[in-house]
Amino acid sequence: VCGILGLLLSDAGHDVAPEICEGLSLLQHRGQDACGIVTCGPKGRLYQCKANGMVRDVFDDVSVSRLKGEMGIGHVRYPTAGSSNHAEAQPFYVNSPYGIVLAHNGNLIHSDSLLHFMDAVAHRHINTSSDSELLLNIFANNLQQTGKFRINEDDIFTAIGELMKQCKGAYACVAMLAGFGIIAFRDPNGIRPVGMASRKTSCERRDYVIASESIVADVGGFSDWEDVRPGEAVIVTRAGISRKHVAEPATFAPDIFEYVYLARPDSVLDGVSVYRSRMAMGDALAEEVRKVLTTKGLTVDVVPDTSRVAALNLAQKLQLPYREGFVKNRYVGRTFIMPGQQMRRKNVRKKLNAMALEFSGKNVLLVDGKYSIVRGTTSKEIIQMAKDVGARKVIVASCAPPIRHSNVYGIDMPSRTELVAYGRTTEEIAEAIGADLVIFQTLSDLVASVRQLNPSIETFDCSVFTGEYVTGGVDEAYLTRLELLRADHIKNKLVQGQLEAKDNREVAFCERALAIGSGGPVNGVDDSVGLHNTWHAT
Repeated sequence: VCGILGLLLSDAGHDVAPEICEGLSLLQHRGQDACGIVTCGPKGRLYQCKANGMVRDVFDDVSVSRLKGEMGIGHVRYPTAGSSNHAEAQPFYVNSPYGIVLAHNGNLIHSDSLLHFMDAVAHRHINTSSDSELLLNIFANNLQQTGKFRINEDDIFTAIGELMKQCKGAYACVAMLAGFGIIAFRDPNGIRPVGMASRKTSCERRDYVIASESIVADVGGFSDWEDVRPGEAVIVTRAGISRKHVAEPATFAPDIFEYVYLARPDSVLDGVSVYRSRMAMGDALAEEVRKVLTTKGLTVDVVPDTSRVAALNLAQKLQLPYREGFVKNRYVGRTFIMPGQQMRRKNVRKKLNAMALEFSGKNVLLVDGKYSIVRGTTSKEIIQMAKDVGARKVIVASCAPPIRHSNVYGIDMPSRTELVAYGRTTEEIAEAIGADLVIFQTLSDLVASVRQLNPSIETFDCSVFTGEYVTGGVDEAYLTRLELLRADHIKNKLVQGQLEAKDNREVAFCERALAIGSGGPVNGVDDSVGLHNTWHAT
């Protein structure tokens, strides 16, 4: 996952960058690898600042002050494929036609054929291994086909409609046309979230925001949050909003993992409160835990604070004491989205400290939902921490079913063999992470927990649990290739390649060929093509 944001102010005398920066900090949980902002100032001039790092580190007062203009878009990123190099920080820019900038959350599932089309037919050079740059160039090429000196909103809707015929996968995008306005669109299945809101100004005009999660609108004082519908395109200018459904009908299937883990609890996605969905997950899990504990003849003394919302509801339903068992260092990033297994393992103990008073001599129930049993890294370390301070038995209850399949829609779940549940029974999973017992939520209960809050959503993408991919087009050959690109050892190799290239500019970044193939030349790994980058500019 990544976080996207677009903002247009009605007052041309105000710069939008400080508010975009604040909004990106609210989406920081969606990506901590890189971030960027591009704004549009007078006469359609674009200003850019992007780099690897957290929002607070990349955007200081000086860099933000150089981002002029009343409209702009921003992005926070973590890598799912390819590398983490500076050139892949978003938003991406292309000058022709009309000057377009785009930020993307998701993943395309057939980029190789699109890359061939870009090279052989459209004659557009793709400079990075990011499919976000590919999406941008497909959109640009479709707009180019109009041959117009100036385009209108119908031309934009048509171009996005063609893009949705060409591109398969998950994509929630925000784009900006220089001097024109902000654009948002969402894939026909609505897998990744994006919405919009507005606020009245003192002049009785309106500012508009587009973001991955509603929390950005809430904090910014915007109201009337609406989700961009699946297959819909939205154009925002100072004159107002235009909306149009531009895709063929498809099954609406938002990713259920957004509610389990990815989104902030104070966000609302597709009409579902993330907070209330996690409360419902805790209630449903309590019944499963009661049933399993009764069958096994086990009792539990305490539920320490782990996945807070779900754990609190579970504890209340089972009439168990809920305690602050772990003290969290809130200045350490999310371990799930950190690149590299070794870094994730190292940071777990920096982030959490177990309180012996709440564990010693007790049977404890850890409710897993906030950190999730994915690779097992975090779970294993937390269980060991509980045992190190004297827990007699550690039982883990997961708010989700076991994750046994790759995610192809933009979440960093790499090789199936790196998933702790892959090829293992529940008992073997418990042994692998060091737990005395693991209890999983059933898929039907998970779906019901979310769907009860918006019954109009008939289907969710549950592919990480079932291996069934709503878009189609995912076969064993594709999964094998994807795993090659996303495996931790490949990412580490790419990072090492970047470090070597900094010391020796003649080192070829050959791993890029794993991700894409293009007939054009490859620029250096630190290049940011097209726009001047104000990050650390003197």
